[in-house]
Amino acid sequence: MTVWDDLVGQEKVSELLAAAARDADALVTAASANEPPPETSKMTHAWLFTGPPGAGRNQTARAFAAALQCVSPDRALSGTPGCGFCDGCHTALIGTHADVSTVAAVGSEILVRDMRDTVRKSFTAPATGRWQVILVEDAERLNEKSANAVLKAVEEPAPRTVWLLCAPSIEDVLPTIRSRCRHLNLCTPSVDAVADMLVRREGIEPAVATAAARATQGHVDRARRLATDPAARERRAAVLKLPLRLDEVGACLKAAQQLVDAAAEDAKQLAEEMDGKESEELKAALGAAQGGRLPRGTAGVMKDLEDMQKRRRTRTQRDSLDVALGDLTGFYRDVLALQLGSRVALANADAEEALQRLARGSSPESTLRRIEAIAACREALDRNVAPLLAVEAMTMALRAG
Repeated sequence: MTVWDDLVGQEKVSELLAAAARDADALVTAASANEPPPETSKMTHAWLFTGPPGAGRNQTARAFAAALQCVSPDRALSGTPGCGFCDGCHTALIGTHADVSTVAAVGSEILVRDMRDTVRKSFTAPATGRWQVILVEDAERLNEKSANAVLKAVEEPAPRTVWLLCAPSIEDVLPTIRSRCRHLNLCTPSVDAVADMLVRREGIEPAVATAAARATQGHVDRARRLATDPAARERRAAVLKLPLRLDEVGACLKAAQQLVDAAAEDAKQLAEEMDGKESEELKAALGAAQGGRLPRGTAGVMKDLEDMQKRRRTRTQRDSLDVALGDLTGFYRDVLALQLGSRVALANADAEEALQRLARGSSPESTLRRIEAIAACREALDRNVAPLLAVEAMTMALRAG
């Protein structure tokens, strides 16, 4: 199984990246043999991957990083880099390769202090791999200072350094950065492609896989979670019941509180899994004895870790809320499809009774206003409005129609 097998519904992009990986391998081989580089090459020093949520931007970039680090013997025999089994591919895919650095937003922004060490590393030669790869998973969250740091590194990169930037759209990245990158736009995978992946890779029953793929509208990660995690299915079922419970103001406020509490619980579970482990590892690295006090002068380091963990909890809560809002948007989209007599397949066929009830009891205009209310809630959360206030405003708007 090659690294390209993980890219669902992205055949054209896979072909282009595979060709670039072959040319990159030829460049390294020529440099090692003190030979002139090939006259033409599809490889470049900076790439920008864009596409809608669920299209697999980060997975595509990581697959390309693995192909660049591939050390399979077949590669030297005209094989395509990216075997998926060699040490270079394996460590790049799981995130432990010494020459593949990943930067992701912990909070709402990627701060310059988060980029400083990575930018410095980008100017060094690979330690063990074939390329120095810098993967920025949330390039749209670079603030002004961190974006300027990236720009300087992309303008004058080291000979064997590759930048891989991921963002929802090309407009989300500074023009000065995107003009120096090769742009690849990914499409939303089809429902059939996602369902086929779930059957082949996860062993899911075909009917369950199709239902999960349709419910998430081609979002690969959410479809996998919905098909394999009973808790995710329970949360989605609770969200889909919400539109029928907004008869009174008190019910709207209660529903909003429940959505926010569920998102906070998700963030708390993640924190319990990660925060304690990170704190203990850092204390050990700083030389603190088991259960003992920290050495003098290290309190600031622990404070930085606690601040990072707090930002991560906030973002996790808002990401969880965004999933619920996406489910609500899909629900009202189905209501609108029924009201307009569209032949499009319902994403939430398992809630058809509720869909029919709302479709009969409201107009297409009110359904559109409800969809706009959900979009306004998402925008408010992006502007750091308090989650409970934003969701309460949304539930009241959903009630009003």
